[in-house]
Amino acid sequence: MLLSTEATELMTAAQGGRKDAFEALFAKCRGSAFQAARSLVGNYEDAQDLTQEAFVKAYRARASYDPSQPFLPWFHRILRNTCFSFLRKRGRIRERSIHAQAPGMDEESTWEIVDEAAPRPRRGAEDAARDATFAAALEKLSAKDREIIVLRHRQELSYKEIAAALEIPEGTVMSRLFNARKRLKALLASQIDDLLGPASATAEVRG
Repeated sequence: MLLSTEATELMTAAQGGRKDAFEALFAKCRGSAFQAARSLVGNYEDAQDLTQEAFVKAYRARASYDPSQPFLPWFHRILRNTCFSFLRKRGRIRERSIHAQAPGMDEESTWEIVDEAAPRPRRGAEDAARDATFAAALEKLSAKDREIIVLRHRQELSYKEIAAALEIPEGTVMSRLFNARKRLKALLASQIDDLLGPASATAEVRG
């Protein structure tokens, strides 16, 4: 939770008038904020723009920030609202009937995002194959699954902080995260099978 603690301290300092503290906060958190934005909007360039827009909004709203509360959940609500506003303008949020939900989805899941084909960032040669496999599997999940996995495993928020960020009960966080992990695990297994190919499977049988 080091990032969460440092982010809160920097925002408190920024609220007190230290502009350099907010610049440090932006530098420290923009990577994970971008991942969260991309988990919602899908598109790489849009996520970059929306991340910057959310930080501008957070800076302008700094007087309303409660320093007794962690910064990241507060900021994620700003980022989430910014992304949702963008998606609504583009007609990319579709309301769902609770009765039409897939098995394993909680009752709060009443919306889904219509994903667009998103250009992928270039990956350096030094990037591990495992990271590429994880990223490919993550992109196949729903926006809601991607969001909660990013909050937990990229931003390292606690269940309580995720509940505050998404404005849902902690129990819902746990059930949604459990189901998202389950779906991600299934996708990772299929991704690994695709990477290994049938020849490797045959070799294992022979072994």
